[in-house]
Formats: sequence, C-alpha cells, structure tokens
Amino acid sequence: MHPALNKNLYFVKEHVKVFKAANSFDVLDPETSNLILQCQEENLGFFTKLLRFSDYKRMTPFNMVIKTPTGESILTVRRNVSLFLSTVEVLDEQQQLIGKFKQKFFSIGGKFEVLDGSERVLCTLKGSWTSWDFKFVSNDGKEFAAVTKKWSGIGKELFTTADNYILSINPQVPEDNPLRMLIMAAVMCIDLVLKE
Repeated sequence: MHPALNKNLYFVKEHVKVFKAANSFDVLDPETSNLILQCQEENLGFFTKLLRFSDYKRMTPFNMVIKTPTGESILTVRRNVSLFLSTVEVLDEQQQLIGKFKQKFFSIGGKFEVLDGSERVLCTLKGSWTSWDFKFVSNDGKEFAAVTKKWSGIGKELFTTADNYILSINPQVPEDNPLRMLIMAAVMCIDLVLKE
C-alpha cells in the first residue's frame, strides 16, 4: 500500500469546470495545502459523456483513478451502469479487487455496506439525514473514519467551495491496513453516487 494512504486527515477538493463530463479532484494535506494525490475519471466513452449532461447522469458508469503527483496509480474506483442501486468496486495498484461499496435500499442520508474482496462485510458507510456527514462504522459501533463538508481547522478560509470534503481517519486504524484504501475510495463513491 502506498504511504500517502497512511495519513489521518485529508482535504479533497473538486476541480471546478464549466460543462464537465469527467470529474477530477485533488487530495491535499489540510495543514500545509501540499498535494498528496490526484483523482481523475479516465476512459469515459462518448455516450457516457453525452449522458452526463442529461437527467440520466446518476446512472452513468465511472472509472476514477487515484494517483500520486508523479503519476503512479494507487487506486481505481469504478462502477458500471446503475439503474437503481450502485455497487462500486475498488481496485489496488495491480488492478486487483480489494473491496466494494454496496448501496442499501431505503436509507435516509445514504448507506453502503463496505465489503472486502471476498464479499465479507467489513463495516457500514452511512450518512446523516440532517447534515452532510458520512461515517465508517463497525457492527459494534466503532467509528473508523468520517467524511464531511464541514471544516473548522487550519486553513478554513481557503476551503470554502461547495464540493470540498474533509476525510478524517481514526488513528486506531493501523498504517498499511487495506481498510485505509477503501476509506479513501469512499470519498469518490459518495460524490459520484450520491452527490452528483
């Protein structure tokens, strides 16, 4: 696993573009504003790009590649066409499946089961219906990470646009734990499945 995934706090900033078909993000250190990772949708077909400008945007497939600033690919987050509920796959740098997010039906605020590569449930990613907060929670209620649009820390004045997120990982999640890869992928999953 790449060392960039061993931090506990990330600022995820969406690139603002007019008439964009593909999504892209920068992942920054919120304390220094240094670029840690770059996320870019790749290999979008003509019809997918066309449908991104229609009411069918939420159903379109995506293929988000997360890379280091030097261009080294470390994660891929992808989904095929989705009619009702999404299943999002997460692949490592070798393009091996490491886990999935399986969207749950009738969830207020948004909810996904987080599965490992063997389809075993690791935890739940669930949103709050009263605000834009998502948490990784185990079956026994332990919180592994949180994704939010709220920010009240260093550099707050720099991070005020609508599509920016803070990812906070519990320090108890060990370094090089594969769950960290799924937690980073979750930010893309939330934005592309629920917030687009």
